[in-house]
Amino acid sequence: FKLTYPSGTATAHLINSFHTPQGAKLAKKQVRMLGRFFSFSFLWSFFQWFFTGGDNCGFSNFPTFGLKAYQYKFYFDFSATYVGVGMICPYIINISVLLGGILSWGIMWPLIETKKGDWFPADVESSSMHGLQAYKVFIAVAIILGDGLYNFCKVLSRTLSGLFIQLRGTTTSTTSFTTEEDPTASPFTPKQPYDDQRRTRFFLKDQIPTWFAVGGYIIIAATSTAILPHMFHQLRWYYILVIYTCAPVLAFCNAYGAGLTDWSLASTYGKLAIFTIGAWAGSEHGGMLAGLAACGVMMNIVSTASDLTQDFKTGYLTLSSPRSMFISQVIGTAMGCVVSPCVFWLFYNAFEDLGLPNSEYPAPFATVYRSMAKLGVEGVSSLPRECLVLCYAFFGVAILVNVVKDSLPSQWGRFVPLPMAMAIPFFLGPYFAIDMCVGSLVLFVWERVDAAKAGAFGTAVASGLICG
Repeated sequence: FKLTYPSGTATAHLINSFHTPQGAKLAKKQVRMLGRFFSFSFLWSFFQWFFTGGDNCGFSNFPTFGLKAYQYKFYFDFSATYVGVGMICPYIINISVLLGGILSWGIMWPLIETKKGDWFPADVESSSMHGLQAYKVFIAVAIILGDGLYNFCKVLSRTLSGLFIQLRGTTTSTTSFTTEEDPTASPFTPKQPYDDQRRTRFFLKDQIPTWFAVGGYIIIAATSTAILPHMFHQLRWYYILVIYTCAPVLAFCNAYGAGLTDWSLASTYGKLAIFTIGAWAGSEHGGMLAGLAACGVMMNIVSTASDLTQDFKTGYLTLSSPRSMFISQVIGTAMGCVVSPCVFWLFYNAFEDLGLPNSEYPAPFATVYRSMAKLGVEGVSSLPRECLVLCYAFFGVAILVNVVKDSLPSQWGRFVPLPMAMAIPFFLGPYFAIDMCVGSLVLFVWERVDAAKAGAFGTAVASGLICG
């Protein structure tokens, strides 16, 4: 279908540029720049470590804007990582995150706190889901769901219309071609440039057999259906079978949508699994855990489809063998099965408060997804007063902002903030948004002073700061 896959195409152009004499010279300079900022970031973190005497201490907890602002998480935490992330992320992402932090921690939470004893009990802990924490989590969930639903509908409609047009076009081309004199040549061959013909020939010569793909999927589905219920007793075997039966259609939609828009909606499909399987299982039969486990299964299938197809686009443009790319992906996945649990176990043993709201590693989306599962199973009656009304309002606002963004001309639409990015600090706080905006400011000034160098070395500097 000749889909764009913007990230895959950009990666391919970057790889191809390294293999020109000019690209090789630039690559060496980029590596040197990355090494320089890696060293700076590492030494800076090492220096900070000497001034950290315990929790809420050191440079990372410096009350930059005063103690009252610090109480509501408005401070610069001197994190080279988030400054680097800010340099990589588009300006509108960083500004959206900061706006979300100001709206929530600057305006809403202080106002809702004044309703303590009226909207929610005055004696509940700050981390309780029957107090202020419920507003933080569920309003963020409402924004994420509103944004996800809008983009899901948008991408799905584009996917279906694009697929219909292309299938109709293919049929027309084939029909008109049957009247030609030479039926052995492809109707597309004369129109294709030589490079594209060569790429297509090279790509198709190393195909993965259909029987292997279908057989592999059936074996994985059978293995999952047999093993997962022993790991999660609440996840019945027929839930998994239903997921694996529906997943190929959703995976195709996600892969096609990512090709059109560069946007993988795996998390949206995961949320769909949370609500459907959670409600199906019910609260008496461990619906929360069943929903979360089902979300993991669904997201893995659907995200792999778009990621692998994106990689195939890169392989197509760089004349790489799709079979060797697929084998690499299998090896990487097998390594991940060993490495990921080991890394998790390392964190789990090193940090006693891992995943708790006010810890160093709060795992914000873990709380959000768990809250979704709870909502799917128990219903909305467990929420504090006016929380549901605010959720409805922000769900609608998220959709409205997206509608406005898409209806405006592109030169104005790019200034409209992104609801998904705004939702993240609702739960976490705005401190990392300030770091990211500092990264944006550094890049903005650099582009004004020397645009060519900023374009060539901006990503290398950001990567060095993050890695160090």
